[in-house]
Amino acid sequence: MTHGFVILLPCDITVSAGQFSWAWPLAAMAVPGHPRAPLSFHVPEQVADSPLAHGHRSILKFHSFWTIELDPGWSLMAVQPINRDDLPFRLISGVVDADQFNDVGINFPATWNDSNFSGVLPRGMPIAQCYPVSREIPMLVCEAMSEARIRRYDELATQIMNGPGVYRRQHRSKRGAP
Repeated sequence: MTHGFVILLPCDITVSAGQFSWAWPLAAMAVPGHPRAPLSFHVPEQVADSPLAHGHRSILKFHSFWTIELDPGWSLMAVQPINRDDLPFRLISGVVDADQFNDVGINFPATWNDSNFSGVLPRGMPIAQCYPVSREIPMLVCEAMSEARIRRYDELATQIMNGPGVYRRQHRSKRGAP
């Protein structure tokens, strides 16, 4: 799953008895007012009456120490790191128009899902997987399958049923290849 890029935790964060702490000898920031903490919280009222509301639990907010600028017409989709259900948090998926909003770092909100977690979130742990997405609406065509399409479907389905690896060997593009 190498599409896009991953935002990594910039320092170790210790979690103990529901408290978050870190020791991060961060140099003075070049921009006054830039957060020095790797995370903060949204107050519960910001998600009241939504599916994200879980009583009085706050929403975690991972701070970004990088700015992300995309080409005109492109937005940034941020999601839970792919195949990382082991993480004690769940990133709240979202889209940011990073072609227009790129003078500050994008923060990544998450719900904390493991109230029994005690330990260290290590520096370099993935916190968000990001994909550039075009805001241009794609043209989708939905139609009945033609006879030729039915024939190709049947041929490929038969190959798949006759042995493993058909997709990998015959249909998957190599990354970086034209």
